[in-house]
Amino acid sequence: MIENILANIEQEYRANIDGFSQNVMISQIELLLHYSDRYYHRQFLTRKTAGSDLLSQLEQELDEHFSNNPGLPTVKDIADKLHVSADYLSDMLRAHTGQNTQQHIHNKLIEKAKEILGGSNLSVAEIAYQLGFEHPQSFNKLFKRKTNITPKEFRQSLN
Repeated sequence: MIENILANIEQEYRANIDGFSQNVMISQIELLLHYSDRYYHRQFLTRKTAGSDLLSQLEQELDEHFSNNPGLPTVKDIADKLHVSADYLSDMLRAHTGQNTQQHIHNKLIEKAKEILGGSNLSVAEIAYQLGFEHPQSFNKLFKRKTNITPKEFRQSLN
């Protein structure tokens, strides 16, 4: 299929140029791009087990990171550790879970924050710093956006 499209483009290029030549070549290139997009996205449907394995590895990597390292990992850092590109990781996750890598990182961060809020007497600011936030307000804002309550309200709801 792709070879035929490329042959059509080459044939149009080598033929006598007329008022439609450019539009025909552009249409063939668009068709080539549509097929490329189709093949790219098809891999997420045909590689369900590979996607599930990668999702498990992501969860394990995030657990390990938040247990051993202060600060937020970047999508690139996580993708590098999983030996895939950042775009591929986000596309695969979106196809399997409906969320991209950054959303997964934030969700894992909120889980960790809930554990700390429920199991320690650290202030919210101390927890924010421990999780890698430079400003506690940023942590509060993310926590509230993800849970619809503030970290302080979450802690009070546990008592």
